[in-house]
Amino acid sequence: MAFTLLLTPLASAQLTEIEKDLRKYRKVRKCLGLIERDPLYPGLRSHRYAELDQLHGEKIWESYVENRAPGAFRVFWHYGPGQAEITVVAITPHP
Repeated sequence: MAFTLLLTPLASAQLTEIEKDLRKYRKVRKCLGLIERDPLYPGLRSHRYAELDQLHGEKIWESYVENRAPGAFRVFWHYGPGQAEITVVAITPHP
């Protein structure tokens, strides 16, 4: 089942900022494409990130853009609001 991705204004602004680094941007776009096709694809290592649930009022998931890299990016998202939709909440580097 394919999903339609929606970006919050914050996620959209973060993606625009990432565009300045073409290498990172390509990795983030690949991750977003995988989330669109299969959000639980094993390579994404998607898992619940319950600490953010109350802040957004949804069950938040985290997917890896990169692993074992300094400043590796993560994509935070939730299912919905509609059927077959996923809302990307944030795209941030891992501390």
